[in-house]
Amino acid sequence: MNRRHFLAALTTALAAGATRPLHAASADYDFWFTRLMYDSGDWDVDQRMPANIITSLIDYTRLRVDPKEHVLALADPRMLQAPFCYLSGHKLVEFNPDERRNFERYVRSGGFVFVDDCNHDIDGLFAKSFEEEMARIFGPKAMQKLPPRHPIYSSFFTFDGPPATGFELNGWGDDLVHDYLKGITIDGRLGVLYSNKDYGCEWDYDWRNKRWLAEDNTKFAVNIVMYALTA
Repeated sequence: MNRRHFLAALTTALAAGATRPLHAASADYDFWFTRLMYDSGDWDVDQRMPANIITSLIDYTRLRVDPKEHVLALADPRMLQAPFCYLSGHKLVEFNPDERRNFERYVRSGGFVFVDDCNHDIDGLFAKSFEEEMARIFGPKAMQKLPPRHPIYSSFFTFDGPPATGFELNGWGDDLVHDYLKGITIDGRLGVLYSNKDYGCEWDYDWRNKRWLAEDNTKFAVNIVMYALTA
């Protein structure tokens, strides 16, 4: 069962339990962008980024893409219906019981969460607190480095490992630029992709109007989405 089948099955199950659907037109789209709110931190970052990713998916793929960003609380059961979730911030990550329960249920059921660290302070607060949350939910060894030939790097475009950004200052509080991403794999599929590279800030830039890059910097975002939908 790939993630599209997971989504259909989970949506049916939630509907049977009288859970209000994410949005009425969800059946008309293969993909919609869901940003997760959480109580402990500043989740509303890089506000142009979702629109840039949506535009790239429309340009490069044949997916039926919802043109709107959807924002849901992590504690809201409707997030369980999303084909892809995004979570980010600069500050403390400390889930409340409802947030923790939904995050675990979503990932263990086949969902995909892309988590991007926007924090470049010396203490690496977002990174440390998020990894502590993941260890609490999935176990201390669940978060692992992704190998450079992980399928996510070839799911649409081809990359030799994670692309660098202009914002890799201090994501883990160690003053190093890391040449890897991390993730949590459930039943052979990546369920949590974790980046300290601040891709959100990179993709937030209005590159289509400024034309400062020779190539679309959101191409790796297309890979992430395609992996999330098909793995």
